[in-house]
Amino acid sequence: MKNLIRFDWAVKRLLRNKANFGILEGFLSELLSEDIQIESILESESNKQTGDNKSNRVDILVKNSKDELLIIEIQNSYMLDYLMRMLFGTSKLIVDNMDEGMKYGNIKKIISVNIVYFDLGRGEDYIYHGTTNYVGIHKNDTLTLSKNEESIYHTEQIAKIYPEYYIIKVNQFDEVAKDRLDEWVYFLKNSRVKEGSSAKGLKEAQEKLDVLKLSEADKREYDNYIKDWRDTFGVIVGNFDKGKFEGHQEGRQEGIEEGRQEGRLESRYEIAKNCLAEGMPVTVITKLTGLSEDEIRQIVL
Repeated sequence: MKNLIRFDWAVKRLLRNKANFGILEGFLSELLSEDIQIESILESESNKQTGDNKSNRVDILVKNSKDELLIIEIQNSYMLDYLMRMLFGTSKLIVDNMDEGMKYGNIKKIISVNIVYFDLGRGEDYIYHGTTNYVGIHKNDTLTLSKNEESIYHTEQIAKIYPEYYIIKVNQFDEVAKDRLDEWVYFLKNSRVKEGSSAKGLKEAQEKLDVLKLSEADKREYDNYIKDWRDTFGVIVGNFDKGKFEGHQEGRQEGIEEGRQEGRLESRYEIAKNCLAEGMPVTVITKLTGLSEDEIRQIVL
């Protein structure tokens, strides 16, 4: 299997080209379980080249043939309040797309797709879907639309009116592709297409996202992007090694086992804190530090 361009960098530079819409269409079609046709790529918050987000976050705003708006956001580094950022993104998009005097029934449907490379929330799955429903407090029934309301909203479900959210926790994927959507998650995690994959858009991704097909300018930029990630990982590993040494030295100087253990524990907490800030998954941090998942999660509370 050949290495391909990372999906986040491809979103920044290549997938905005109409000739490459098929890749995004394939990914969205597999995720949403319907045939998605992209009409246009709209302006979004993407490509802000600041020191904080030049390689941490990228997003793209898509309008499909049903006049729905789809935000695809990729977040690489840990962000404690990311769930609220998702809410802000959809809310702002709704307001920005309202014209003066426009009827509420004409508000565009928003779908928020969030690809995250850090441990977000608690849960055993790696793909989550969130919708809005109204459930009766006394009867426990689900509120539905009247016939007149169905004609306005062009749907039978209230959940289809409001924004929908998808969260893909890439690092939590066990790399065992059980279906065509998993084939896409495998690509998102490894920047490679698993042999025998049949998911829509992956064949095109394999052809068009080949690193060797980049122009010299794009190749240099992409190499710098990857170097940033390697440097970041190197800092994390360096801090971990330094923490182990300092913890050991502190224990020796105190001359008692209690001091040694306290020094090491404090260092391990500091290492875990730095790893979280860089977006490393909790499962990896536990292996590096020896701390439990609960101990690590307490750091951000």
